[in-house]
Amino acid sequence: MRILIVTDAWEPQVNGVVRTLQATVSELRAGGHEVEIVSPDLFRSIPCPTYGEIRLAFAGRRAVARHIRAFAPHAIHISTEGPLGLAARRWCLKNRFPFTTAYHTRFPDYVAARLPVSPDLIWRFIRWFHRPARHIMVATRSLQAELEAQGLRQTMMWERGVDHALFRPDRAPHPAFAGVARPIQIYVGRVAIEKNIEAFLETKQPGTKVIVGDGPALAELQARHPDALFLGKLGGETLAAAYAGADVFVFPSKTDTFGLVVIEALSCGTPVAAYPVPGPGDIVTGGAGALDDDLDVAIARALACARDDAAALGARYNWSRCTAQFLNALTFVPSQPAAGVPVRTPRLA
Repeated sequence: MRILIVTDAWEPQVNGVVRTLQATVSELRAGGHEVEIVSPDLFRSIPCPTYGEIRLAFAGRRAVARHIRAFAPHAIHISTEGPLGLAARRWCLKNRFPFTTAYHTRFPDYVAARLPVSPDLIWRFIRWFHRPARHIMVATRSLQAELEAQGLRQTMMWERGVDHALFRPDRAPHPAFAGVARPIQIYVGRVAIEKNIEAFLETKQPGTKVIVGDGPALAELQARHPDALFLGKLGGETLAAAYAGADVFVFPSKTDTFGLVVIEALSCGTPVAAYPVPGPGDIVTGGAGALDDDLDVAIARALACARDDAAALGARYNWSRCTAQFLNALTFVPSQPAAGVPVRTPRLA
């Protein structure tokens, strides 16, 4: 199958959306599928206000249409609600080409954390954008219920996976942890206001708080919390060593749709402490961590959890299953282009 993925979030960004797409594309290609990515690096772009890592592409309908026609896909997946996603959506509707979308980011909550905009207004846009999609891919049952409450009932599961060769319990701790006070409590992710990192840094548990990541709130948090250990952006084996060397992984966000970092931490045998909200609330079960409206309580309870239980839960998530779910959402695609569907037709608009 020839699958075109249109995304406003792509390399060199480092976040859960990009890592999910990278892993899924790799699995799809390994399975014999042809995959093409339409991303901001193909066009002139500017940094997104308040989120400079994301590039907003200057790409109109004609520019995106040229890429679609050149690849002649059997299936189009629109991953994001940005300029590229809007252009691809417009093309699909004009040409009556069925497409799928994904709901990766809780935009109503994300925008409300940054701007004086009513979440209800953002939900109007979300409903408008996703309603024509044949399927909307979601990572958790909570998100499925949330979208269905908004009248978007064509959801299908697309969970997340972990590279278990990289994120595993037997890794040696990160060298920066040598000699620091235990228990080590770690956060990994973008350092930005919507991640609610301040709530973690203000908890009263003894030990050392560690922040891994970069973002616009980094300098302010470093100034306000000099006792915390800020390691900056990590990747690969150094990131895995940071997860494995910590005593608890703290996930203070209330706006994430899933939290890929949660299952990476679990796969390293590190219990998780979080709020009982969608995302961690869908993942953290049994003795693998603790959820509580009081983050101090969640951390204390998670520290008492068994690392083996955390690792066992993390082992359930893999990219092959994730990719199978992605393909399952494309089951409406015929083995050959259906009559009237504009595939391989050079005169398309």
